[in-house]
Amino acid sequence: MPATRTPSQNQVAPATALQALAPGEQPLTAAARAFNLQLTRVDKLKAQLDELDALGQAHRAERHRWLAPLQGQRRQHMRDLALALEAQLQGKALSRLQQTTATEALCGLAQILAGEGEADMVALHDRHSRQTLAQKKQAAADALRVRLEAALGEPLADDGQALSAEELLREGMARWRAAQEEAQARRQAKAQARKARQKPGAGPAAEQVLAADAETQLRTLFRQLASALHPDREPDEAERQRKTALMSEANTAYARKDLVTLMQIQLRAELADPAAVSRLADDRLAALTLLLKQLVAGLERERAARQGQLAAEFELPHGQVANPNTLRQHLLGQVQALESAVAQLAHDLAQVQDAADLKRWLNRQRDTPRAARADRDPDDYC
Repeated sequence: MPATRTPSQNQVAPATALQALAPGEQPLTAAARAFNLQLTRVDKLKAQLDELDALGQAHRAERHRWLAPLQGQRRQHMRDLALALEAQLQGKALSRLQQTTATEALCGLAQILAGEGEADMVALHDRHSRQTLAQKKQAAADALRVRLEAALGEPLADDGQALSAEELLREGMARWRAAQEEAQARRQAKAQARKARQKPGAGPAAEQVLAADAETQLRTLFRQLASALHPDREPDEAERQRKTALMSEANTAYARKDLVTLMQIQLRAELADPAAVSRLADDRLAALTLLLKQLVAGLERERAARQGQLAAEFELPHGQVANPNTLRQHLLGQVQALESAVAQLAHDLAQVQDAADLKRWLNRQRDTPRAARADRDPDDYC
């Protein structure tokens, strides 16, 4: 039967365009209904993935618009405060205890700013601290190594080179993931061994036949596309480029066992009749449905991974799923926290720059529990 021309060679029809249709007034068979249901799920999941991509792009822009100015104000106030404290330390008006408190605050501010890329703050910190920032980083890396090796039960090799805390964490996570994958492989092997020991029945045998049929149909479809779209056989340059692009898509789809994309390419290349699916026997539809179920499962995993990536990127609290509402609420909280921090830093700067208020400010810093000042004064700065 001749192929039916699609509206546009570059337009990708939805998966539901591939649905099986009932001939005349006859109802759909159970196999056709199952096939159509999976196509609907494919379309829904792909739409959700597109929505997550759009959500991420929109929220990045919104987050930058709101947070970047406040972060800039915060950094500038912290810089001004650190420099003001250094200027006050040059005088003789402060007691030894007040000088110690001022030095701790200065080092804390400089360390935060150095961590955010302010290179000159490294020198400021090191002028006033008993330990340089490089020494602190190495001490933190050594402590992290001890904890990771205790958790993993084995040493972390460094090939004679001192690893940073970030490198150690990456190495430790890689080891942990490898251990988890090995444990999962052992569990799967045990499960397969238990199945093998069980008496085989008609159900498992039928499933194996169906799976083999599905693989055969997928491979046959791909080979038909590869034969028809081989660019070296096309004399026209524009058509050769089109076939090259389609073949690249087909290769990627076949590697993922993406039946829908292969069938869509078949239609775009005008190699198939859209109604051909409706003429398939139920056993062949069942085999194609199995492939669609595998595709759906893969898309569901991809959706979960994409949501996890967005949650991590935008620093959502543990357990929250990335959606417009959770991202908006979290952004509002970040804006409020930054506005509060900027206002507090501006107030602190005004007090530090005033000789009379400076001593009272230092006394409050000393009396305030360190945990309450964690955003400006982490542990062990100096």
